[in-house]
Amino acid sequence: MANWQDPQVTGVNAATVGVPRAVRDAGLRSYMLSVYNYMASGVLLTGIIALLFAPYAGQVLISASGRGLSGLGWLITLSPLAIVFAMSFGAQRMRTATLQLLFWAFAALMGLSMSTVFLAYTGASIAQTFFATAAAYLGLSLYGYTTKRDLSGFGTFLIMGVVGILVAMLVNMFLQSTAMALVISVIGVLLFAGLTAYDTQRIKSMYFYVQGTEMAGKTVIMGALTLYLDFINMFQFLLSFMGDRR
Repeated sequence: MANWQDPQVTGVNAATVGVPRAVRDAGLRSYMLSVYNYMASGVLLTGIIALLFAPYAGQVLISASGRGLSGLGWLITLSPLAIVFAMSFGAQRMRTATLQLLFWAFAALMGLSMSTVFLAYTGASIAQTFFATAAAYLGLSLYGYTTKRDLSGFGTFLIMGVVGILVAMLVNMFLQSTAMALVISVIGVLLFAGLTAYDTQRIKSMYFYVQGTEMAGKTVIMGALTLYLDFINMFQFLLSFMGDRR
């Protein structure tokens, strides 16, 4: 099964042999800057579309009964997940341009899907939570980029935690427990905070394996997608207990 995280090379890329450290560092900074630019642009696109579509979200995405999503609402909500799976498992077969197109489509669809938060929360609390998430995210990503500590050992634990959170959310759909929802949100924030640092370090490490290869451009896009997901999930979990409901 294809996986973008496995560039199918071992050891240090031959392109790094004999290259001065200053040149390698400059290349790494340029690579990471590209990742962050794509990620930030995706978040910006999502935010703009969510804000512009918010006045119509109730009529388009919410069912006539006012309980749950409409058919179109479910389609828009699940489409980004389908794109993530397509990108994750098809990255090595797809062209870089195709991945770019899918990334922008994903960010746009996420904007349509997330427009419903403006129906549930006040604009002021959404803005406050966004800036709190951005500040925490910057600090965590900076830590992941600069730390000398190997964070790879936390990867399995964090992934298992995310799976556990998903199962708990499904269970709580039937229980409708406010206390359980709060616990899920708190744990979710902590998990995606950890994933932000872990993923940043992993994306940084991959540069030395993919630089000078066809996978380099693809890894930039997939890295941006990963960091985007960390940010959006941390924002949504944080909003669930920081946001003021209408």
